[in-house]
Amino acid sequence: MKTIQTISDKNMSSNRVLGIVRTMVDMRNNLAKEVSDELEKHFKDLVFNTLIPRNVKLAEAPSHGLSGIKYMPNSYGAKAYLALAGELIRRVEYV
Repeated sequence: MKTIQTISDKNMSSNRVLGIVRTMVDMRNNLAKEVSDELEKHFKDLVFNTLIPRNVKLAEAPSHGLSGIKYMPNSYGAKAYLALAGELIRRVEYV
């Protein structure tokens, strides 16, 4: 919220929030579920449907100098980022 307010305060009107991405999500964790529910409740139209899971392969990728998608393209994390890219493209098409 503070970042959004800062953008507004500096009259950076050409910039806007396209969406909120939930990353490092582990839905087995009650706190993650609660935070996700609150985001959906308060920012219904901004929250992307795609969840980026907490994923070891994503965490390992930078140490190999690669993106998660290049390092382990079949990992859940890489597939989630590809799904997010598709969702973002669809959202931008309607802007």
